[in-house]
Amino acid sequence: MKSKFRSGLVAVIGRPNAGKSTFVNTLVGQKVAIVTPRPQTTRNRILGIVNSPDSQVVLIDTPGIHRGETALGRQMMSELAQALDGVDVLAVMIDASGGVTREDRLAFDRARQFRGPVFLLLNKVDRMSKPALLPLLQSCAKEDLFREMIPISATSGDGCDVALKQLSAALPEGEPHFPPDQFTDQPERFLAAEIVREKAMILTRQEVPQSVAVFVESFEESEKLIRIRASIRVEREGQKGILIGRSGEKLKEIGTQARLELEKILGTKIFLELQVQVDRDWRGNARRVQELDWRRQIERLENL
Repeated sequence: MKSKFRSGLVAVIGRPNAGKSTFVNTLVGQKVAIVTPRPQTTRNRILGIVNSPDSQVVLIDTPGIHRGETALGRQMMSELAQALDGVDVLAVMIDASGGVTREDRLAFDRARQFRGPVFLLLNKVDRMSKPALLPLLQSCAKEDLFREMIPISATSGDGCDVALKQLSAALPEGEPHFPPDQFTDQPERFLAAEIVREKAMILTRQEVPQSVAVFVESFEESEKLIRIRASIRVEREGQKGILIGRSGEKLKEIGTQARLELEKILGTKIFLELQVQVDRDWRGNARRVQELDWRRQIERLENL
């Protein structure tokens, strides 16, 4: 007897830098969420859609759980709360190589409030010895919270097929939520802003990344070319200087790397124009932070 089609939403939660975005990208098979070594890279909830003949798994990548002390931090935790609304399955991810931390406990507390099936993904097991994994599994089992505990490496892909199979089997039977050729819900404009932010974060010093925001000012598509004009916002003049670099070399490098990746993802030529602006203390400004939501950016662009 042929199994019925399963479809639903799986929220992936956990502390910053647990590897949630890498996991989502690995399962989707395409880049839908930016990845950097810096904590709190993901600021919005992002959908990654995994289609197969018998299921559609809609993964929701979420901001890392932390105590939001700025308008940006509070907005990120609001994004997390919205991501948990109406999902079918919850996947809690921890960095197994670092053991269970206080922030992991915050994720566990969130999971206890969820009424559906909860899975534990123990990521980065490739960074630890197998004998060290067993006591961690035993400790997590005592939480009496998880339907299954699955060791994985989101970077290498080890265990990710097992995780996908388990998550898919826990979904309800039903029709797909999205067309079979769709792999994310985010528009190309938002993806462009995120790719620029990723390159800016990777290529600049430690103190700059959390102060970086990217706004797409214009996005013009033609048959053979997409023209994108974007502004990189920082909070201080010194950060602006770091992003621009001597004779503009750093900004040029950011733009080149972002353009090449966008051309690969979007499959067309890109003309990318970047500028750097100082927007003092924008992370503490609720209105500025709300503008980072791609839905608001789309509304702004449509009204131009």
